[in-house]
This record gives sequence, C-alpha cells and structure tokens, in this order.
Amino acid sequence: MFEVLETSLHGLSIIKNLRSEDQRGYFERIYCSESLCPGLLGESILQINRSFSKACGTLRGLHFQTYPVTEQKMVRCIRGRVYDVAVDVRRGSPTFLQWHAEVLEGSSPKSLLIGCGFAHGFQTLSDDCEMLYFHTKPHSPANEGGLNPRDPALGIPWPEPISEISIKDSGRKFLDGRYETLLP
Repeated sequence: MFEVLETSLHGLSIIKNLRSEDQRGYFERIYCSESLCPGLLGESILQINRSFSKACGTLRGLHFQTYPVTEQKMVRCIRGRVYDVAVDVRRGSPTFLQWHAEVLEGSSPKSLLIGCGFAHGFQTLSDDCEMLYFHTKPHSPANEGGLNPRDPALGIPWPEPISEISIKDSGRKFLDGRYETLLP
C-alpha cells in the first residue's frame, strides 16, 4: 500500500505508493485513511485542491495556515514535474527555518506528507504541471501565512529561473530576523 519515509525534519514525510503493475499498466492507492491517519495524527482529510501551472519555472508558495487552523497536507504531482519544498516555521523547533525539497513527478508514485508548522511551495520543472493537495483543514483566508520564496534567510536554490509568481508571493517581506508572523 504505502511506504512512509521520514525526512530530517520531524513532521515531514515522504510517502511512496506501492503500485500493482501488469501488462495493462498499474493501479495504486493515493490515499487511505486507515493507512495514513496515523501519519496525520488522527486528523481526517477535509479538503482536496488541484492546481495547474502552464509554464516551466512557475513558483507557487511558500504558504501555511496559522492557529487555530494549522493544517497538515499531503501533496502529489499528477502531471509534469515539480521541485516541492517544505520549510519548518515552528519557532521552537530544532529545525526552525530549515527546508527539505523533493522532486515530484506525475510518473512517480511519491507524495509529501507535510505536518502542521510547515510552509509549502513548489516550482515547476516542466510545462503543464498539475498538483493535488489533500488538507486536514479548510482554507481560511484570515489565517493565511507565507514566506517570500526568494528570502535569503531561507537560501532555497530554486532550480529554474522564476518565470511566473503571484504578486502576493513575490511581495511578501523578507524575515530579516522578524519571526512574529511564524508559528509559535
């Protein structure tokens, strides 16, 4: 069914879906509450979103939700290829502001399980990318948080020149030692 691999950031896991393959192709389970609920700390998936990005180099993120709607999510690329990043924004964490990246692609049975307290974003490595997001909380505009993906305090080496980014994401202030907007 699933193989769960821990990363160096506590609360961030890689999920490898185990495929059944034959001459027709393959079958795989993307989500199963019985298998993955322990990884979601008993929470249930309440919202599923899909994004489509047209051009290689498109950057989305880095987003998170603040208390009381901090969320866990599982992200999966279903078409194309992306550089997917999670940043620890828990102020008391020993890995505060450290990040982990994985290349996710539609042809690979791999997802990221992102715990509460992480900002998430990705950059497309090909044209026509689609992502699925499984969230444990509904989106709350009043509780949106985010980091500027170009912030030198993070030092994320985005693999492609940034071709597209929202005004909101590019306009976020750099941290410059100010962490009050991050999670306690």
